[in-house]
Amino acid sequence: MPKKVIRTHPKKIGASPGTLIHVGDRKVDTAQISLIEYTAEKFLEKSVATIDAGVASEDSPAIRWLNIDGIHQVDLLERCGVCFDLHSLVLEDVLNTGHRPKFEEHDDYLFLVLKMLFLPQGETDIRTEQISLILKDKLVISFQEQAGDVFDSVRERIRNNRGRIRKRGADYLAYALLDSIIDNYFVILEKIGEEIELLEDELLADPAPATLHKIHNLKREMILLRKSVWPLREVISSLQRSESELIDEGTGIFFKDIYDHTIQVIDTVETFRDILAGMLDLYLSSISNRMNEVMKTLTIMATIFIPLTFLAGIYGMNFDVLPELHWRWGYAAFWMVCLLVSGSMVLFFKRKQWL
Repeated sequence: MPKKVIRTHPKKIGASPGTLIHVGDRKVDTAQISLIEYTAEKFLEKSVATIDAGVASEDSPAIRWLNIDGIHQVDLLERCGVCFDLHSLVLEDVLNTGHRPKFEEHDDYLFLVLKMLFLPQGETDIRTEQISLILKDKLVISFQEQAGDVFDSVRERIRNNRGRIRKRGADYLAYALLDSIIDNYFVILEKIGEEIELLEDELLADPAPATLHKIHNLKREMILLRKSVWPLREVISSLQRSESELIDEGTGIFFKDIYDHTIQVIDTVETFRDILAGMLDLYLSSISNRMNEVMKTLTIMATIFIPLTFLAGIYGMNFDVLPELHWRWGYAAFWMVCLLVSGSMVLFFKRKQWL
C-alpha cells in the first residue's frame, strides 16, 4: 500500500493547547516500559511496571535510560509528566505522531522529536516511526510508537561496557541514540541506491508500466526521507548551539559529527531525487520512441500497400473491356508488377535510411 505522505489529524481540531490526545495509529496493545541504569562499574537492565519505578534518588550517580514502547496510553503519559515535571505541551507533542522533527529547550530538560526509519528484514517498504527524547540530568526518556528500534548497538555497548558510553553522562547517551537513528538512514539510502541501479538497468532494457510504478514508489520514499531529514538538520544545529548545562562541552564535538552526517544524508537524498526525476523523463522518452518506431513501421507497410491496393482496385472492377483482362499471362504479369513496385519502394526507403 502506498505511504500516505500528507496526513491530517481531524480529532485535534478544536482541542485546546495541551490537550492530551493520541494522534496516529495504535501499533501495540499495551505499553511496555524498560529501564537501563548504569555507571562505569555497574549495570542494570529490567522491565518495570510503572513510570514511578524509573524515578531514582537525586544523589544516585547512575545514568538512567527509560524507554516507553507504545504511546497511545494517555494516562501513562500524564503520569510521566507528573513524575518528571514535563510540560503538557511537550506531552502533547509526544502523542502527536505526525509531528515535524523539532528541538525545544526547557528549564531543566531538553526535548527532541525526530523520525526513525528502518527496513525490517524480508520487507521492501520503509517503516517510519516517531521518536521523542527527553534529556534531563542523569536521565534520558525515549518514547516510541512500538517495540523494535535501531538502538540495539547502543544497548550492547552499555551491556558490554564498550567504548566511552558508560564513562560519560546522559548527554552522551542522547547523542548515541541520535547517532544510531542517523546511521540507519545510510542503511536505508544504500538499499534505495541498489533499487535505483536495478531500475536503471530495467529502464534501459525493457521499460514497462511496472517500471513506472516502481519509479513512483521510490519518489514517494524520497519525499518521506526528505520530510524526515531536512528538519533534522535544524534540530542538530540547535543542539550544537545550545548553552544548556545538560550538554557537556566535550559532547559538542560529537553533535557536530552527526550534523555532518545529516548534511551527507540530505545531499544523498537530493541526488537520488534528481536521478529519479531523470529516470521518469527517460521512461517517457523510451515509451515515446517505442511508439514512434511502431508508427514508422506501420506507416511504411501502409505506404507499400497503397500502390498495390490501387492496382488491385483497377483490375478488380467489373468491366468486360479492360486491357490484359483476358490475357493468358495477365495474372502473372499483375504479380510481377506488384513485386517490382514493392521492391522498388523498399530499396528507396533503405536508401533514405528510413528502414
